[in-house]
Amino acid sequence: MRKTIYLALALAFSAPMINSCRDESLDPTLQQSKDLATSINTLEDLTAVLNAGYNRMSQAAYYGRDYIIFGEVRTDNAFSNANSNRFVTPAAMKMTPNDAYAADTWAQIYAVIGSANIAINKDAATITEGTPAEINQIKGEALIMRALAHFDLVKLYGQQHVNGGGMTALGVPYVTTFRDPANLLPKRNTVQEVYTFALKDLNDALAIMSPTLNRNSHYFSTHAADAIKARMALYFKDYKLAEESALKVIESGKYKVATASAFPATFNTDNTSNQIFSIAASETDNMGINGLANIYQKSSYGDVAALKDIFDQFAEGDVRKTMITNDGKFYRNSGKYPSRDPYKDDIPVIRYEEVVLTYAEALFRNGKTAEALVYLNMIPANRGAALYTEATLSNILLERRKELAFEGFRFDDLARTGRDIPKVDISQTFGPTSVPYGSYNYAFPIPNTERGANSNVEQNNGYQ
Repeated sequence: MRKTIYLALALAFSAPMINSCRDESLDPTLQQSKDLATSINTLEDLTAVLNAGYNRMSQAAYYGRDYIIFGEVRTDNAFSNANSNRFVTPAAMKMTPNDAYAADTWAQIYAVIGSANIAINKDAATITEGTPAEINQIKGEALIMRALAHFDLVKLYGQQHVNGGGMTALGVPYVTTFRDPANLLPKRNTVQEVYTFALKDLNDALAIMSPTLNRNSHYFSTHAADAIKARMALYFKDYKLAEESALKVIESGKYKVATASAFPATFNTDNTSNQIFSIAASETDNMGINGLANIYQKSSYGDVAALKDIFDQFAEGDVRKTMITNDGKFYRNSGKYPSRDPYKDDIPVIRYEEVVLTYAEALFRNGKTAEALVYLNMIPANRGAALYTEATLSNILLERRKELAFEGFRFDDLARTGRDIPKVDISQTFGPTSVPYGSYNYAFPIPNTERGANSNVEQNNGYQ
């Protein structure tokens, strides 16, 4: 079956919701893909459509596992040991347009976008139950979902880091409608266009949402919108906006940096004070053997092992060092996503600590080094680690590497700062030396299944 954007979007309204991470499930009339005008009548209906998007975000091809792993196995943090032949091609950075990882993640993220678009484009005036504020809150969550999904796509498939592509390079199609006959075969937008559209979605969300209607960290919120805006702005070197957006989250007063004693438990506890947005899981509703715990830990698949180089970054006394163990053969991420059978750990997508480090880097980039040092040191001060004596880019990136290890950030940090992929261990399978910045394999290939169905989508450099 061709995994076109169109088919992926169609799934958002017609496929059964399996392993939903939300209390509500799609109404049967919605699952049967009846006419949108008659299928969504109440706030509950609208929420159910959005919950389909949250469910799709939780699947293995997206935040349930693969998207996070892609950000680690292509770096100096982790590698694939091929124990069950999982993540071999991404780790080697030797993918082809027929690669299942590239195809599955492309389709999964566009399915998320499909769910979001249904909710966004539903005429609120036709919803007979629910207050305008409640309806706007759900629509706002959907706008945030659409923005993050496109941002994640462009980081993976965009050409901004290939051969000096930059912001005018090919990004991904920014899809804002569902089953639009006039736009079933969209072209790729530029990277700049994707960023512009995503920022607009976030700003539109903030314009219609109310902080008083924010739900728990399993759902997007006004604070999540600002945190994502800060993440995007940092990635695209929009440092003034990164500073302003991160500060809004900080000044909300809602979140705290976890203390050293509390930190390990934040990865197997719901709705902690440092979680801004997390993928929900429970003992009965989770990714099971296809989740992060099984891929990181020895007792199951265990294909993704940590490199000694990341272990060596932590000094004795740093609580994060205790969260990496050695099984006699490999170093293991045993502290993040630790629970197996049941696989009930939520997956933090946005932690407050990331926002603090983003703010520190933005301050540094904007020439405010003294203030940057204060925020940089908020992290080691709560990890049992030595404080930094100065705020430098190297120190900030080092602390990001240490704090966000195994959460999918490392590749993006290397790429956005124009760095090579370091060769630090013979276990890394991408070749005998570092991968130079600008190489074609800094981007995934566009899946052949997509290109075979949509001739408007151009292939990435190096994969023709």
